[in-house]
Amino acid sequence: MPRKLAAATAGVFAAAVLAGCGTVNVQPLAEETLQRQAALDRAAAQAQVPPLSGKLSMDEAIARALKYNLERRTRLMEEALALNQLDVANLDMLPKAMANAGYTWRDKELITRSVDSVTGKPSLANPYISSERSHAAYDLGLTWNMLDFGMSYLSAKQGADRVLIAAERRRKAMHVLIADVRTAFWRTASAQKLRDDVKRTIDMAEAALADARKVEKERLRSPVDTLRYQRQLLENLRLLESIEQELASGRVELASLINAPLDQDFEVVEPDGGMEPALLEVPVARLEELAVTQNADLREQFYNGRIAVEETRKTMLRLFPNLSFNYDLRYDADKYQINNRWNDAGAHLSWNVMNLFSGPAQKRMAEAGVKLADQRRMATQMSVLTQVHLARLQYQVAYRQYLRADQIWSADAKIAEHVRNRRQVEAQSQLEMVANNTTAILSLLRRYQSLAQLQGAASKMQATVGMEPRLGSVDELSLEQLTRDVGAAMRTWEQDLASRPAKSAAAAPAAPAPAAAPAAPVKLAKATTQRKRAAQGKRQ
Repeated sequence: MPRKLAAATAGVFAAAVLAGCGTVNVQPLAEETLQRQAALDRAAAQAQVPPLSGKLSMDEAIARALKYNLERRTRLMEEALALNQLDVANLDMLPKAMANAGYTWRDKELITRSVDSVTGKPSLANPYISSERSHAAYDLGLTWNMLDFGMSYLSAKQGADRVLIAAERRRKAMHVLIADVRTAFWRTASAQKLRDDVKRTIDMAEAALADARKVEKERLRSPVDTLRYQRQLLENLRLLESIEQELASGRVELASLINAPLDQDFEVVEPDGGMEPALLEVPVARLEELAVTQNADLREQFYNGRIAVEETRKTMLRLFPNLSFNYDLRYDADKYQINNRWNDAGAHLSWNVMNLFSGPAQKRMAEAGVKLADQRRMATQMSVLTQVHLARLQYQVAYRQYLRADQIWSADAKIAEHVRNRRQVEAQSQLEMVANNTTAILSLLRRYQSLAQLQGAASKMQATVGMEPRLGSVDELSLEQLTRDVGAAMRTWEQDLASRPAKSAAAAPAAPAPAAAPAAPVKLAKATTQRKRAAQGKRQ
């Protein structure tokens, strides 16, 4: 008894020591570790990204975003992960090959007795030893389970659909990325265009404000008139400063999208040519047809529906009996065995009797999942069709607002030019000069804002119908080649959309199309573009 008690005490002590060694303490990251890892992450993010050289064009900005944007890299890695998961699922369909090796030891001999099967009395033979105290055993076996094979096959089909879902999410991320780049590019262009004018007008207003305060101090004019004059100057200064603050963020956003250093100063080149209402000439039925077949969100719901159907089949497959086969090569080093090497094969049939009770509930649950997937697909389809109509309407409104903003800017630019000419002959006050310059700057800013909104509306329509630049692998293409491909694709996708006739009226539900823009605004856009260039030439 004392010996057994000591052994039990030693076992409890050993267990307590092992439990103490297995305790995990909270270990927060040190500040130096965070700083070092942040520096490594920044270096990795900027690795193999060529620096900006010269002025940045719209095509190069989109190409850089597609090639170097970190969020897009994440989507590409998610798609690669889904492909690897599919490879693993395909390998799960193979038979299981198991290799085992073991060694057994015991402190006493395995001694057995026998009993006579007739009389039930102990055999007169002496007890015998049937196994060595220590010996090694090895086996190599092959097992194939039909139920596991069926489940792995259906899981592989679901994995293939998840690969396609990852591709659709990558497409959607690309649509959003292109839209963000186009909007940030025009914001950067407006900041670049207005930066000098805003600074010059602010300096002019500050000088006029200092003169007005000097006049007030010397009482050369009526105090009320002087204060009103100062207040109008201050209102213009506040407006100019708000414009300057709004313009400052566009370059940073564009640098973040193209994965360029955030503190780098660069210039952009505005694309040539005006905005044409080509998208408004495309019938709504054609847009609906494209959206139903190419929209990324809707295609994802179709794949989710197929995954739900496969899940139903997996549920039904679990209700069947399980048949498995095995074949093993075995070896045992026990010297008491006469045949140390042998092969064995077997077939096993098993069935979970509880499936009789749980099967109907599992079937109802799987069918409910299919119905839910169908309902989500129908809801997504109606949402996508609604987005098509809204995107077309937003593009139409944005186009008209852009034309109106262009006309207003042209008029304000001419007024500012006349005011400057009158200022040269001392026929205009400093306040009116500042006010007219501020109005012209604000009009040009609104024109650029309308242009950015128009670009965003075009990108939204493009994303809704599921059209994107047809490019090769962005990793294999050079930046120069990718820039050329992006430029060609972005300039022709609207024409390709307009040139493809609708296949049939039944492809998408018919819907009344909003009134397309008349031919007159196109001529008006060209005329205002010519006036804009003439006004810019005068200002230069």
